[in-house]
Amino acid sequence: ELSEYEIEELNAKLKFIQEHIKERPEVTITYFQPDERKEGGAYFSISGKVRRIDEVNKIIVLEDESVLAINSIVKLSL
Repeated sequence: ELSEYEIEELNAKLKFIQEHIKERPEVTITYFQPDERKEGGAYFSISGKVRRIDEVNKIIVLEDESVLAINSIVKLSL
């Protein structure tokens, strides 16, 4: 669970990326992936250039075709 401040910070960064999407901003994203078989999961990091942000489906698509759910992101660095 992210704090109110962390959510605001993440939303500001997503807005910045959306405003500069034509520049293909380079990001590093840390996200949580739940374990499908049991309670819990693991944290992973991925780096790449953002191709698009789909606000309807709440996903980020990177140039390498990686797709991440926005609600799984715990940290985003530009």
